[in-house]
Amino acid sequence: MPVFLDTNVLVYLYSNTESQKRDASISLFKKYTCVTSTQALNEFCNVYIQKYKISSKELKKFIGNIIKSCDVRLVTEQIIIDAINLNNKYGYSYYDCLILASALDSNCNTLFSEDLHNGQTIESKLKITNPFTNLPTQVQAQK
Repeated sequence: MPVFLDTNVLVYLYSNTESQKRDASISLFKKYTCVTSTQALNEFCNVYIQKYKISSKELKKFIGNIIKSCDVRLVTEQIIIDAINLNNKYGYSYYDCLILASALDSNCNTLFSEDLHNGQTIESKLKITNPFTNLPTQVQAQK
């Protein structure tokens, strides 16, 4: 059964500052058949352009690697309608509900996300799992 990856899992794949989360994200790709959406890729690009100011060449490389390793699903008209319904039912933001609707549409039983309620099940089908909850606390370097 495939698993769905939220934007934050993708962002941590290339983190230079969060090595444990980077390693956890990489391990998801090694362990599972992964699915994500065009929305998550767009959000990933925005984070790396705005926050990390990386070059377009490097960003294209990162996106290319994700696309090779992940089934990328389009956000369709039906997913938009489903997201509106999920927003009404669960109260998550509309954009979070797009992720949920995309995961449900992709027949995933797990959504890996750092941002949503860990352990919650959506529509009796999709379990939200935070892949970073059991990481040991990183030791701060002493000055």
